[in-house]
Amino acid sequence: MNRKFLALSIVPPLAVLFAADSQPIFKYPLAPTSNQVDDYFGTKVPDPYRPLENPDSPESRKWIEAEDKITFDFLKTISQRDGIKKRLTEVWDYERFGVPFKEKGRYFLSKNSGLQNQSVLYTSTNVSEPPKQLLDPNTLAKDGTIALSGLDVSDDAKLLAYGLATAGSDWQQWKVRDVETGKDRPDQLDWIKFSGASWKKDGSGFFYSRYDRPDEKNKLRSQVYNHKLFFHQLGTPQSQDKLIYERPDQKEWLFNAEVTDDGHYLIITVQRGTDPKNRIFYKNIADPNSKVVDLLDKADAKYAFLDNDGPTFWFRTDLNAPLGRIISIDTTKPLPPQPKELVPESRDKLEAVSVVGDRFIAVYLKDAHSLVKLFKPDGSPDGDIALPGISSAGGFTGKRKDRETFYSFTSFTTPTSILRYNFDNRQSGLLFQPNVKFNPDDYTTEQVFYNSADGTRVPMFISYKKGMKRDQQNPTYLYGYGGFDISETPSFSPANLVWMEMGGIFALANLRGGGEYGEKWHEAGMLHMKQNVFDDFIAAAEYLIDNKFTSTSKLAIGGGSNGGLLVGACMTQRPDLYGATLPAVGVMDMLHFQKFTIGWAWTSDYGSSENKDDFPFLYAYSPLHHIVKGCCYPPTLITTADHDDRVVPAHSFKFAARLQAAQGCDQPVLIRIETKAGHGAGKPTAKIIQETADRWAFLVKELGVKTQK
Repeated sequence: MNRKFLALSIVPPLAVLFAADSQPIFKYPLAPTSNQVDDYFGTKVPDPYRPLENPDSPESRKWIEAEDKITFDFLKTISQRDGIKKRLTEVWDYERFGVPFKEKGRYFLSKNSGLQNQSVLYTSTNVSEPPKQLLDPNTLAKDGTIALSGLDVSDDAKLLAYGLATAGSDWQQWKVRDVETGKDRPDQLDWIKFSGASWKKDGSGFFYSRYDRPDEKNKLRSQVYNHKLFFHQLGTPQSQDKLIYERPDQKEWLFNAEVTDDGHYLIITVQRGTDPKNRIFYKNIADPNSKVVDLLDKADAKYAFLDNDGPTFWFRTDLNAPLGRIISIDTTKPLPPQPKELVPESRDKLEAVSVVGDRFIAVYLKDAHSLVKLFKPDGSPDGDIALPGISSAGGFTGKRKDRETFYSFTSFTTPTSILRYNFDNRQSGLLFQPNVKFNPDDYTTEQVFYNSADGTRVPMFISYKKGMKRDQQNPTYLYGYGGFDISETPSFSPANLVWMEMGGIFALANLRGGGEYGEKWHEAGMLHMKQNVFDDFIAAAEYLIDNKFTSTSKLAIGGGSNGGLLVGACMTQRPDLYGATLPAVGVMDMLHFQKFTIGWAWTSDYGSSENKDDFPFLYAYSPLHHIVKGCCYPPTLITTADHDDRVVPAHSFKFAARLQAAQGCDQPVLIRIETKAGHGAGKPTAKIIQETADRWAFLVKELGVKTQK
């Protein structure tokens, strides 16, 4: 069968599935269509569902409402759904904390009492005593759809700059709050995306980046370009903010600014989209007449600023070290800079570095789980911070002269705990430990290694309830991401715990394209090598089946965003391999993704259909374009959100419409469209629980999971 040829045919706008006794009859709604055909370097590619790219048209709204009705009518018929939601609610209802940080003797931390839609920000002068509430986002919207998206505290700990995101949008509004009184000042900044804030040391204002005011009607799908760096003077209107830096000749550059702890320098990290290779500029803010200096301007590696010792800057980088190392640069010497190596490349991936207690705290990944080592400022080893088992550690907040640091610790079966490390006695002490309504001793995690299609050795974590039998009957949820240099490491999830309680296996494959083994691992799964990622995931599924953990009829695959693309590509390449698929907020149209919001930024990982060299590779795996009419696809529940302005819902809309029309058997193809939600960040707890209940209920029905109703 010539799949490529069949995928080019224009799909009929209506599909009716005739069900067997176990399935209802699905009559999917008529999707708006057009005769759109795009020409890519001589290859004609139909895009019949192009009208769904406008979600606000009457035709699209009618289709969206009809799809949601079919989906929720189906989910309501699953008798176990309410019980699953009840158990998820019970497990989710536990007190949990974020990693504290300290400014001027005052601690700041987030806490969620259990089922609060958003975590609350607290402050205290003694981290061991009950803190005082500083900011509760739950009071800003009854449905919990306004989330705290960023914050920075002034050096004297008197002022809090904080960002708010509404309904999951990437657009943020920033405000300023008095820490002592808990009252907001009149400052209000709009049209901010992909930016934090950084105060000047005198508390007179802060640096931030934003875009020009967008078209209000199309702000959730229009492209965004020309990021600009500003300084906001406290107490003045945003219209008077001082422009610090812009590059109209480089419309794709993104700027993030950070004031050094000594207050002398503004470090400007410059990125082109999601490309990990970045630039570093700086400005001497002690001198009002100073100009921005292009310190590292070649974009030849990843550079993360750590701290400075006067004019000497410290960086974590993968320059000439794919697994990462620590270097210093003396900015008093003429350019180009001459890096000095402090901590050389190791056998393990250097994932993150903090400078606290006059040491580098280096977090390494060894086969995708954490190791923490300490180094003196000259780079000499100084011991480690011990971690038990297969786990993840992160945070390590603090400043160079602090004598304590705070960090988080978690695993697949260990809820996230917060610890304090004392540099004087070199001991970690437990600060906060959640009390979750389950027994962690009932579960276990193993790490296995399998070979992908080209022989590459790939790691995978497998978690399950002790006593599980390898009889091929275990319902299994295989999750992956594989992109953008992002490392997938062990973490606790109430959702996955409930899945395992029901007898399910949770498997996480550490695919190429991620950052688990450094830049070479990332590069092996990007651009023209992207098919390696899908091969890795398919091989993970085959490993689970071949080793009798599960079978095709019991195996579901899932992933979100780039992971949604992963699921879409794997289900269209190997529809015979899975019992169900759950693609979430996925990038499904690889020929058109760069046309929306920040989609152009992903071309560093994907390439672009506007590039003649990239087009054949994108077209070869684009999920939307590899749906074959008459093929029997596994039961599929697509999830997206109406306010997702990262991966616009049009991807999922078009994929769902085409898949429904092509489906050649009675397996359901459904799309769940969340309202007042975005790409995932800041989603209220109530919405997360309901969506998880719907996903697990779908799998319970389609995989034949035996569980109590």
